[in-house]
Amino acid sequence: MPPSSSAPGLSDSDSNAMLRLIIDAATGMMAYYEAETLCCRFANHAYATYYGFEPGEMLGKQPWEIMGADNWQAIAPHVERCLRGEHVRYVRQARSPQGLPREIEVRITPHLEQDTLRGAVVQVTDLSLGRSVQQQLDESEERMRLFSAATHEAILIHREGMVLDANAAMLRLIGYSLEEIRGQSALQYLDKEFWPLALEGIQSRRSTSYKATVRHKDGHSIPVEIDGLPMPDGEGTQDFRLVVIRDVTAHQQAQAQVRFLAEHDALTRLPNRWYLSEQLEQLIARARLENLAVAVLSLDLKHFSAINDSLGHLAGDQVLCEVAQRLCSCVRGTDLVARAGSDEFIVVLAGGTSRAETELITRQMVALLEMPCQVAAQQLVIAPAIGIAIFPEDGENVETLLRNASAARYLVKDNGHEPFHFYTPALESRASRMLNQEQLLRQSIALGGFELHYQPQVRTDDGTLAGFEALVRWRHPERGLVSPEEFVALAEARGLITAIDRWVLRQACSEACAWYAQGMPRVPVAVNMSAQEFRHADLASDVAAVLVETGLPAQLLHIELTESTLMHSDAQVQRTLHALQQQGVRLAIDDFGTGYSSLAYLKRHPIHQLKIDRSFITELPGNDDDAAIVTAIVQMAKSLRLRTVAEGVENAAQLEMLRTLGCEMAQGYHIAPPMPAEQALQWQKDYCHKLQAQ
Repeated sequence: MPPSSSAPGLSDSDSNAMLRLIIDAATGMMAYYEAETLCCRFANHAYATYYGFEPGEMLGKQPWEIMGADNWQAIAPHVERCLRGEHVRYVRQARSPQGLPREIEVRITPHLEQDTLRGAVVQVTDLSLGRSVQQQLDESEERMRLFSAATHEAILIHREGMVLDANAAMLRLIGYSLEEIRGQSALQYLDKEFWPLALEGIQSRRSTSYKATVRHKDGHSIPVEIDGLPMPDGEGTQDFRLVVIRDVTAHQQAQAQVRFLAEHDALTRLPNRWYLSEQLEQLIARARLENLAVAVLSLDLKHFSAINDSLGHLAGDQVLCEVAQRLCSCVRGTDLVARAGSDEFIVVLAGGTSRAETELITRQMVALLEMPCQVAAQQLVIAPAIGIAIFPEDGENVETLLRNASAARYLVKDNGHEPFHFYTPALESRASRMLNQEQLLRQSIALGGFELHYQPQVRTDDGTLAGFEALVRWRHPERGLVSPEEFVALAEARGLITAIDRWVLRQACSEACAWYAQGMPRVPVAVNMSAQEFRHADLASDVAAVLVETGLPAQLLHIELTESTLMHSDAQVQRTLHALQQQGVRLAIDDFGTGYSSLAYLKRHPIHQLKIDRSFITELPGNDDDAAIVTAIVQMAKSLRLRTVAEGVENAAQLEMLRTLGCEMAQGYHIAPPMPAEQALQWQKDYCHKLQAQ
C-alpha cells in the first residue's frame, strides 16, 4: 500500500485502518500495484468483487492472474505507459467475470517518491451501470410524461414546495399555465386552512393522503383528494414530491344526491317517512325539555285511487306534487312536511303550537288544498282527510303519535263530514273496524274475491310486445275494485299475504299459458311478491310446483321484488333467490332508484332486470336531472348485463327519449292501461295485427 502520513492524533495503524475504511466505502473500484513486480498490494472491496475475489485474495497476484491473459494483453500497453511515468486514462469494452458485456473507464496514476516509480493506483469505473441507470431514468421520465398527459388526474411535481412540473389536468384544475406556476410555492394553490397538512408531508418526507380544497385562478374553491408521494431524485434523496390531486366535486354532488334520495321522496322531493321520524324524534326531545307541544297531522286524499284508475298514474303524480307544494306553502319555517307513502302526507307543527293554533292552521290548510287544480285537462277538487295527534297528551313517542294521528284520519274517511279530526281515546274502536276489514279480506281469499289486471311492456326500439305485469285487484264487498295499496299492508300485518301472492302466481301463470295456446307471443308474465315471501323457505318449491301445474316455462316467469327486500336480506332470502334462479325464473327489482343508495346487492343477488321508477319518467323529456338519473341507471344496468324497463310512460315523447337513452322496454298508459285478462287477450291480438300491418 502506498505510504501515507498519519492524521493528527492518530497512530499509523489507526490512520491506515481509517484510510482503508474510506476507500472500501467508495463505490468506485480501486487497487494498488507494485511497479517492480506488478503484484497487487491493495484492492478495495468493489475492485475485488468485480473480478470475483475477496480483497485479501488479491494480495500478491499479478494482473494476468486477476483478469485473465486476454484482458492483460489488451491493457498491457497502457500499463507500460504508466511505468514510464504517464497518467493514463482509457475506455475499453470488457466482460465481467459473469460474462456480461461492460464498458469500463480505467485511470492509472503513477506513484512517484523522489522521482522513483514505486507503483500505480488503478481506478476502474463501470460506465455501463451509469448509462443503464441514465437510460432507465430517461425511460422513466418518458413514461411519467406519457402517463401524466394521458391520465385525467391532476399531477404536480415540486421540490421543497416549489413547483417544478405539472400535467395538463393539473393546469385545467387550477386555471393557470405551466409558466405561471413553475417556480412558485405549491401551497398558494391550496386554501390556507390546509397548509399545515401539506407542510407536514413536505417536512416529514412521507406519503400523505388528505382532503382539501384548491383555489382556482378565478377564485372559486374546488374540493379535492390529495395523495403526496416522496420521489427520489438521481442522487437517492427524497427532495422531490409527486402529488396526485383528484377533483371530487362530482363525487360530493353524487353523495349529496344519494343522501337526498335516501331521505326524500323521489316524486315530491319531500322528506320521506324515515327522515321525518328521525326529525320528529329530535323535536319531541326538545319539546320535552322545554315543556312545549308538538302537533302531528296525518293526511291523505279521499278517492285518490279513482284519479289513478280514470286518468292514469301521471295525473295521480301531478296531484301528489300539487298537494306537496300547497302543504309547504301554508306551514312555517320550523314545521315539517313529509310524504309517508302513496297519497299519505305527514305535517309536524313544532314550536309549542297550541290546540287552537293547530286547528286554525289545519283549516287554512284544508281551504288551500280544496282549491280546484288543473290536471290532465280536467279541473279536480282535492278532498283531504286529516287526523291530528298532539304531544304529549296523545302520545310521548314518534310511533304512538303517528299511529294515533292515523287513527283520527281513518275516522274522517269513515264519517265523511269534517275534513279533519283530533285524536281521542274513543278512536280505539277503530281496531274493531280493522278487524272487520280483516274478516272481509279473509272471506275474499276463501271465495276467490280477487282478479288480475295485466299491463303490457313493449320494446322501445321496434315496439314489439316484450311481456306483461300482473296486477292484483280486490273485489271489495262494499267498495268495489280496490288497488293493492289499500289492502297489502293489512294482509301483511295479518299474515294473509302468502295466500294472496300464491293465488296471483297461479292465476298469472295459468292465464299466460292460455294466451300462448291461442297463438299469442310467448312473452314473460311478471308478478309482484311481498318482501315477507322471500323469507319463507318453501317459496322456491311452491313456485316450482305452480310451474309444473300450469305448464309455464320457468324463463317466462318474472318475479318482481323491492329494493328493500334485497337491502335487508338475510341468508334465507339469498337462498330463496338463488333457488329461483336455478329453476330459470327471472328476478326484477321494482321501482328501482327509490331505495337506499348502496347498490352492493346488485352484485350479491341474481338480478336480471331493473324497473326504473315512474317518478324519474314523469318529467321527461324536460327534466335534465331525471334524464341524467335514467341514463345512469341504464348504463349501470348494461355494464352489469341487466335489462331495463321504464314504468309510467304516459306519452310518445317519453317513449322516444327512453329509446334514445338505451332503455330496452317500457310500460305505462301511453302503451296501455292495466286490463282484465280477456281484454288483455284482445289487446294482444289487435296489437300484433297492427304491427304485422306496418
